Amino acid sequence: MADRFGLSWQLMLTGTEQKIFPFLMFVGQQNGKAEEAMRFYGSVFRNSRTLTLQRYGKGGPQPEEAVVHGRLLLDGEEFIVMDGGLDHHFTFTEATSFFVSCKTQEEVDEFWEKLSADGEKGQCGWLKDKYGVSWQIVPTVLGEMLRDPDPAKARRVTVAMLQMKKLDIARLQEAYHA
Repeated sequence: MADRFGLSWQLMLTGTEQKIFPFLMFVGQQNGKAEEAMRFYGSVFRNSRTLTLQRYGKGGPQPEEAVVHGRLLLDGEEFIVMDGGLDHHFTFTEATSFFVSCKTQEEVDEFWEKLSADGEKGQCGWLKDKYGVSWQIVPTVLGEMLRDPDPAKARRVTVAMLQMKKLDIARLQEAYHA
């Protein structure tokens, strides 16, 4: 069931301090790829591991290897995934994305290359991974530059950013100091 904004919410008891969990349902062409995605995301982010993995098993509504519920930790943040085999009229869209804050260009480069592999590279640090999940790979310095009290600096940085796919800290700083 979706709320008035079209977002789906699920209530669960997880035994953790985290109150809000990103929940990824793999449907349509992505159905059956939840476990694969858990392994992939775990390889991309440090401090990551699978916490739980429940399969449908024999006699379930999906193939026995499909994930009915999986929990994983990605760089200290808990995510929940499942395979949703029913005929759903939705999939992943850019309306929901994961924002990855990066301190260095090396981090930007690493996350950009790993997450966009076999996916789609978009504008302004946006990408879709091979499962269709949207990510924003953003250097922390960008926010600092855009919040500068001098509107001309922020405008130059914005113009420079709009011309990039993967964000380049040196080029953003060059525009900022121009």
